[in-house]
Amino acid sequence: MSDWPCGISTGCFYKTPILDALPALRDGGFTLVEVCSFPAHLDYHRDEQVEAAAREMRLLGMEAHSMHAPFAPHIDIASHDHRVREESVAELLRATEAAAKLSCRYLVLHPGPEEEGHPSPQDWYWRMRHAADGLNRVATRCRELGMVLLLENMLPHLLFGRTCDMLWLLGAIRETNVGTCLDTGHASLSGDLPTVVHKLSGHLRMLHANDNLGKGDDHLPPGEGRIDWMSLVCQLVRWRFRGTIMLELAGRGSAEEILTGARNAREFLGDLSRRAATEC
Repeated sequence: MSDWPCGISTGCFYKTPILDALPALRDGGFTLVEVCSFPAHLDYHRDEQVEAAAREMRLLGMEAHSMHAPFAPHIDIASHDHRVREESVAELLRATEAAAKLSCRYLVLHPGPEEEGHPSPQDWYWRMRHAADGLNRVATRCRELGMVLLLENMLPHLLFGRTCDMLWLLGAIRETNVGTCLDTGHASLSGDLPTVVHKLSGHLRMLHANDNLGKGDDHLPPGEGRIDWMSLVCQLVRWRFRGTIMLELAGRGSAEEILTGARNAREFLGDLSRRAATEC
């Protein structure tokens, strides 16, 4: 893009070992990547796999800009169960160490559990407090390793799926090396997209750029769904966004089809950013 670096998440090949996926991504025109932590793609518990991935990226002239921390029902830093919280934080800290070995600048993390629900005010408060405490520990380790922790907005049906929840957490975390990653698909489904850049502008470091048809988290290439991308790009220009666009696309179709869609999306967003410089 004209002003914003544009990379791609390796999650579009999450079922493929990362050592096989990296050459395909490089040959497809992408050298800036976010590393997916899905075990079949990269087992971050195994140092030899992480170190092999780091070597391969150096050989290919690629940069691991960020790593997406693991998320699963059993990873719940907001749990009322102390043991579950401790095990969840330990898992995230293990991923943090792997991200540092990959020389990542950012660790992207879902701040809440992969759990539906609308808790009572008291339950919400204590879950948020537990989450903030766990996130502060992860942020501290990120700082020690020279990284920044980015909180990603979640889907609206999940426990912390509102922009105001993320803003509350940002205020509750003591560390200052913490920002946000805006998932455009999640924000579109929650109805937050028209205002979320303004709300997060002081914290926004990265976009997970993906589109959808308005009903589900489709992770389509930008321009293939219903998101009003010109409006979003104008918001980014207006609020002086200086971060990275990371395409986070579904792994549908062949590698060639996925990468063709990604290149088309990069060109589409680049055209919009150049128009926005004069039209917004």
